Amino acid sequence: MRAMSISKDIIPIGQFKTGLSRWFKNVRESGQPLVITQNGKPAGVLLSPAEYDDLVYKKAFLESVQRGIADADSGRLFDTLEVKAEIKKRKK
Repeated sequence: MRAMSISKDIIPIGQFKTGLSRWFKNVRESGQPLVITQNGKPAGVLLSPAEYDDLVYKKAFLESVQRGIADADSGRLFDTLEVKAEIKKRKK
């Protein structure tokens, strides 16, 4: 994703409404998000489906890493033999 351009990537809602199709096409093709303002303040962000999927995947990955770190900090750890024994038990 390229750096955000204030003149191209932030638009007021009125301008967004008048060119919906064009804005959707632009976001889809460029992959660059579009910030939509209302009364001069950010009101929403339009993302391409690929960018949205990427954000959701990264968020889930980071949450998984955080849970793993919290487990390690709390001493909830298993050595290799314990993991293999648990896998064997669950297969039965």
